[in-house]
Amino acid sequence: MTSSNSGIGNVIANSTLLEMAMAYSRSRVICAAARLGVADALGDEVRSVGFLAEKCQADSNALYRLLRALASIGVTEETTPEHFRLTSFGKPLRKDAPQSVWPAVIFWADLLADSWSLLTDCVRTGKSAMEVRDPSIPSRWSQVPEASAIFRAVMGTAPAEDYAPIAKAWDFSQAKVVADLGGGGGSLILAVLRLNPHLRGMLVDLQPSIDDAKPRFAEEDRCELIAADLTQSVPAGADVYMLKHVLHGRQDADALPILKNCRAVIPQHGRLLIVEFVLPPLVAHADPQLEALLMSDLNMLAVTGGKERNEREWKTLLEAAGFVIAAVHPVGGDHRMVRNVAIVEAKPA
Repeated sequence: MTSSNSGIGNVIANSTLLEMAMAYSRSRVICAAARLGVADALGDEVRSVGFLAEKCQADSNALYRLLRALASIGVTEETTPEHFRLTSFGKPLRKDAPQSVWPAVIFWADLLADSWSLLTDCVRTGKSAMEVRDPSIPSRWSQVPEASAIFRAVMGTAPAEDYAPIAKAWDFSQAKVVADLGGGGGSLILAVLRLNPHLRGMLVDLQPSIDDAKPRFAEEDRCELIAADLTQSVPAGADVYMLKHVLHGRQDADALPILKNCRAVIPQHGRLLIVEFVLPPLVAHADPQLEALLMSDLNMLAVTGGKERNEREWKTLLEAAGFVIAAVHPVGGDHRMVRNVAIVEAKPA
């Protein structure tokens, strides 16, 4: 496969492999715009480069070059020479925009990209970026004061309706109390409660996440918010426990204590719902959907030391904690929040 001669500094025809190698350029451009606050400085007005340079505390000529690049990908628009405005496509980069993507852009293109830069050493050693990093070089996680707040802003804070396909993929009609463990902002449990008026819920996470989630539950009196460290204990009182994208961030040895804590409190008729990617046993050909899952697997390796698992690996891990797999339910829908996700339903052994 070949493509056009477009690219950065090309002197020969650009192959698809080279395009993949240079794909970071858009990411860095968007990240720079977010870090500089370009979208916030533009607001709803046409602004001169000079005005924007002062607001963003940037070099005027260099910022002009960035703004032109942003215009070429549709984020800004140059209305007259050296005057720009924000497009509708670029508006979610504003911090004050409804459904702002600013935290997610910083999360992926800044904080996590820092870990990905050490992927070679992660693969060489089997360790996370934090473990292989030169201790004299601070990570972006340690350099960015708001890193923890950005993480919490990204996790579980999408609209509850985005999680509706997960809530519809399993029959909650016989359940009474559902606990969302490590549920972040609470979008999943909100989706489950809205589709099942008979249920009561529990949102369980670390105290900072619970504090951030409280405003979202101001008008939801069927859900108890509980601060807990899942590695230490899981609150009793539910007959269905959910873990969405919690265990993939951990190696088996670190995931096992959480599962055992679930086993200690779940009733014999209860169910544990693990909402995760389930990898196929074999990857025999190129597949864009599988690519997303396997990139997530490498993301876990680099960032947390965790992993995505296939059904056999889930079975082994769950059996070690005293569970057996009852079924694996695919989740329908093409929204990015649910794409390629499945529910691994487990019951006490």
